Amino acid sequence: MATDTQDCIFCQIVAGKVPCFKIYEDERTLAFADINPVTEGHTLVIPKAHAENLLDITPGDLAAVHQTAQKIARAQLACLKATGVTVVQLSGEGANQVVMHYHVHLIPRDRTKDGLDKFEWESKPGNMRSIERIAGKIKDAL
Repeated sequence: MATDTQDCIFCQIVAGKVPCFKIYEDERTLAFADINPVTEGHTLVIPKAHAENLLDITPGDLAAVHQTAQKIARAQLACLKATGVTVVQLSGEGANQVVMHYHVHLIPRDRTKDGLDKFEWESKPGNMRSIERIAGKIKDAL
């Protein structure tokens, strides 16, 4: 389901029609504070050009978003004394993407203090035959 860019809240933020707490901006990207933060310093990084998700974004904008994300993550670690950053990107409604404009969440973390368990999962060995079969399907789809 494509989003009309006039209805896209992130496009409105880029256009200056909706305010944000701007952290960084360059010719291709914008980084701003998430107003529903998971942790202190939670930041969103978006391309200025509208792209709905990972499948729609241009390679150049994708690279620019992640280069900006790296800059912001370094700043978060330095000024917030976080010990790590969780990077989250949700693509599509099935992944719980709410705003249909490509964006990356940068969530400063100190897992010994923040109490967030939703970003934790136990690593368990998988069924190697099943893993191999699924990997082959994905490879064949390329």
